[in-house]
Amino acid sequence: MREHRTGFLMLTGIGVFLTLISPLGSGTLPFPWRLTYWVGLMYLGGSSGHYSAVLLERLAPNLPAFPRYALIAAMVSVPVCAAVIAIQAAAGSLPPVQYWPFIYMSVLVVSSGVSLMTFLFESRAAGDPAQQTGRALTDKLPPRLRNADILALESEDHYLRVHTSLGDELILMRLSDAMAAVETLEGSQTHRSWWVARAAITDVERENGRAKLTLTSGAIAPVSRTYVPVLRDKGWI
Repeated sequence: MREHRTGFLMLTGIGVFLTLISPLGSGTLPFPWRLTYWVGLMYLGGSSGHYSAVLLERLAPNLPAFPRYALIAAMVSVPVCAAVIAIQAAAGSLPPVQYWPFIYMSVLVVSSGVSLMTFLFESRAAGDPAQQTGRALTDKLPPRLRNADILALESEDHYLRVHTSLGDELILMRLSDAMAAVETLEGSQTHRSWWVARAAITDVERENGRAKLTLTSGAIAPVSRTYVPVLRDKGWI
């Protein structure tokens, strides 16, 4: 819920708006049922859009943003259209099959509007230089981790393990490039193969001139002797 808070708020707002204007003959429903109907369809569309995005990320990772959102709108409209037909059938008025394409096109109009809003929102965010810098790293993460807090970066040969508040993922990236991408965060390199965010540290252990940092995820980040003076000056250890 925390990761997708903005999306939930946007979908709820659109659902309430559609409830008030009552398109496609939904005005015959009592207000509580109309609200449940539209907000429920928005949530179904939102979850379908999330999994559609995950699928497209795997099948066509280099697809430009606008065509990707257009495809997501078309994909989302299938389960939402099926839900509309099922709800009408449950209410005792199954639409004739020849009307199903019209229902799909009506759903597609709404889905396209939501996709366009999302596209514009993310395009504006991408125009922020600070966010652009971070996206060099976050765009390489799977969708489920892109809005998570970055806890640490760990170099593993030619790969980089990104530790986040929602889990970790191995990506192809150099540690130096990743540290440049998170330069707006308060953090520091602690080892030749580790970078740690200050907010992620929950405990510090010292032994034989060395230190270890325990992170909120439970991961242990080593501190080499080279970086002890730097971290001491920062008040970390």
